[in-house]
Amino acid sequence: MKIFTKMYDACLRWARHQYAVYILGFISFIESIFFPIPTAVMLAPMALAKPNRALWLAFVATVTSVLGGVVAYVIGAVAFESWVLPWIVELGYEETYKRALDWFAEYGVWVVLVAGFSPVPYKMFTLTAGALGMAFVPFLIASIIARSAQFFLIGGLVKWGGEQMEHKLRQYVEWIGWGVLILGVLAYVIYNIAN
Repeated sequence: MKIFTKMYDACLRWARHQYAVYILGFISFIESIFFPIPTAVMLAPMALAKPNRALWLAFVATVTSVLGGVVAYVIGAVAFESWVLPWIVELGYEETYKRALDWFAEYGVWVVLVAGFSPVPYKMFTLTAGALGMAFVPFLIASIIARSAQFFLIGGLVKWGGEQMEHKLRQYVEWIGWGVLILGVLAYVIYNIAN
């Protein structure tokens, strides 16, 4: 049964939809505030579907993600105690929030740079940055650098690999999908054992 191949093909079909760029922008925006699915999940297949537009798509994802980060910063600054914290508790993200606080205390603005580039939940750091009253300009600069680095890396790789990359990726998508899933489960287990 080829689960990941079917998912990959479905993503490519969605990526070719006439409103796909708007959907990418919307997902990228809300992902910076609350949405659990990373922007890269939509960006990668869209760029693969249209490699000649990969860098434009990376630009759209960057701009909308940073705008979403700004909105999250404002929400964190004005409604953290009344709205965001109860939501964090309800969804069971207290540990992630406490870790974010520790990282902010230790690394300051650099944590936004890391969270914006890595798979770490960027939304937790945008909301927390606002709640902690982090200086806005360094927050904005770190967000722009990190989000553009992540999205332009994806877009650049797809543009460089072009159509051949799409065919190769489709050929190995099952192996990649199961490998990522297994690594994710292992990381979760190791993290829980360590803590």
